[in-house]
Amino acid sequence: MTKGTTRNGFASRPGDPDRWITAVEGPKPRAAALGYTARLTIDVTPALRGRIKVAAFQRGKTVADMLRDLLAREFPAEEGGAP
Repeated sequence: MTKGTTRNGFASRPGDPDRWITAVEGPKPRAAALGYTARLTIDVTPALRGRIKVAAFQRGKTVADMLRDLLAREFPAEEGGAP
């Protein structure tokens, strides 16, 4: 029996880590391009996660964009304060 060819997929690790580290990066993710520098992690039930994803899809937005808008509405920047 012959062994199939090995494919490097989406989550494969590089064969040469030094070359991988020094490689030119691709385009920055949208959030990084907009100046977002912090990641917020929350725990939600699978059912709530599903409802959030469906709502975002129906609105034609990403979950991240929809939640950023929600948080900005709920916690507006104070005038003269930090953004």
